Amino acid sequence: MATNEPEHEPRDVEEAVANEDEDTGAQVAPIVRLEEVAVTTGEEDEDAVLDLKSKLYRFDKEANQWKERGAGTVKLLKHKSTGKIRLVMRQSKTLKICANHFVTQGMNVQEHVGNEKSCVWHARDFADGELKDELFCIRFASIENCKAFMQKFNEVAESEVEKEESKDASDTAGLLEKLTVEETKTEEKPVEKEKTEVEAEEKKKSEPEKADEEKKTEEAVPST
Repeated sequence: MATNEPEHEPRDVEEAVANEDEDTGAQVAPIVRLEEVAVTTGEEDEDAVLDLKSKLYRFDKEANQWKERGAGTVKLLKHKSTGKIRLVMRQSKTLKICANHFVTQGMNVQEHVGNEKSCVWHARDFADGELKDELFCIRFASIENCKAFMQKFNEVAESEVEKEESKDASDTAGLLEKLTVEETKTEEKPVEKEKTEVEAEEKKKSEPEKADEEKKTEEAVPST
C-alpha cells in the first residue's frame, strides 16, 4: 500500500548525519574581515523630549488621498546649543527618514476628524532632501499617546512664538536705545561748535592786542 510517510533512512546514513552535527572544535577564519564603522544619525547634538511609536501618512494632492510613509518612532529633538526643536521620524526597519522639519511658530497639530488616535498638521518638510509643503497625519496605538504628542507639539510651537516676541521686544529696545544715543550726540554737537567758534573769535581778538604790545615794547627800547 502507498503511504505518505517518509521512508526510513539506513542506519549508516543516520550515523553520518549525526556525525556532521557534532562540534569538532575546529576554528575557521573568515575570508573577509569586516571592520566596525561608526554610524552618525545627525541626532548626536540633540536630546529627545518626546519618543513614541506611530505610523505616518502624507496627503497626496494629485491622487487626492492619504499615502503611508512608514511605521516607526516619531521624536521631538531639542538641539543642545540652539534650543531649536525639530520633528524626526524614521522607519523602524530601514531607518529611512519619513519626516524631518522644525517645529516653528504658527504651527498647530489637531485631532483627525473621526479618529481620536490620529492627528494632522502642516509643515515645511525636508525628508526628501528638499523643502516641501506637506500635510501629515500620524496614528498612534492609544488615545493617550496621541494626546501626549499633540500637547507637546503645541507647547513647543507656542514657546517659539514667545521667543520671537521676546526677540522683537529686545530688538525694539535696542533700536530705541540707539536712537536715544544718537539724539544725545546731536544735541551736544552745536554746543561743541559754539565753543569752537568762541575760541576762534577770542584768538582773532588777541592777535591785534599782542601786536600792539610788541610795538609798544619796540618803541620803549632806546636806540643805540
